[in-house]
Amino acid sequence: MPRKRYTAEQTIHKPREAEVAPSRAVAARPSSGSTMFPEPSMRFLPSYLLFLCVVGPTIGGCRSITPSDDATLLVMTYNIKHGHGNDGVVDLERAAAVIEAVAPDVVTLQEVDERCGRSGDIDQAAWLGERLGMEPLFGIFMDYDGGRYGMAMLSHLPVLASENHVLPPGAEPRSALAARLRMEDGSEVIVVGIHLYATEEQRLAQANEVMALFARESTPVILAGDFNSRPDSPVMDLLWREWENPDKGEDHLTFHSRDPKTEIDYILYRPAERLRVVRMDVLDEPLVSDHRPLVLELRVLPDGPED
Repeated sequence: MPRKRYTAEQTIHKPREAEVAPSRAVAARPSSGSTMFPEPSMRFLPSYLLFLCVVGPTIGGCRSITPSDDATLLVMTYNIKHGHGNDGVVDLERAAAVIEAVAPDVVTLQEVDERCGRSGDIDQAAWLGERLGMEPLFGIFMDYDGGRYGMAMLSHLPVLASENHVLPPGAEPRSALAARLRMEDGSEVIVVGIHLYATEEQRLAQANEVMALFARESTPVILAGDFNSRPDSPVMDLLWREWENPDKGEDHLTFHSRDPKTEIDYILYRPAERLRVVRMDVLDEPLVSDHRPLVLELRVLPDGPED
């Protein structure tokens, strides 16, 4: 949900002004019920990114998490809370640094502002896209605080098509931001960003609509975002009937990032026969947002029998 504007005690660090093209805003529209689309160097990392330092070939002591070959896809999802950190400071650069350190092929972002007063009148999707060298998409929920509020997706892969599907509303409008991407090996995947809200009944209606949107889709689909739903909820029980939920391991809690107590963020995928999990991580980042980021690497298998 949109967080209220800040008091005088809170601080906004406005990103440096630059020539930034606006993000590709994808207006929400109802689904027709058919398949979505026609067939068709690292900087020095601040202390709060030290969790990404790993053993192996490094630059400056750290290396990014990168896919191992052209048939793998590195997906990230992060509720960035419009750059509002747990210290009360709005600083979009910190969110950019977290994403940069992971170096995903595609990242879905929740709680993103487009020229809202509370976050310094910045087109956040466009700024992040320019900063990270990724194509930005913005999925609009609603007008808010002099601008617009919604979700974003950033992609290093070519975007063949995109659509912002209307979902049943909760206390606020909701949508599913979907993009068909072409991987380096020529195969295609669909990545869908969601932020379900608010009551269980409303989230269940939204989840049902997501299920219906992709019921006839043969292309591999990844569903990533803030589901606002615990693993034992009716919402997740419904989605797991058709979607695979990769094991996050022992450290699986995603909210609140300072002291995680619950699991409400997920990256799901389907079909199981076309995608294999290489690794799944929940990143221990306690400052930049109230949610922890997730990273999933998948291997995309050929469509048909393997040799």
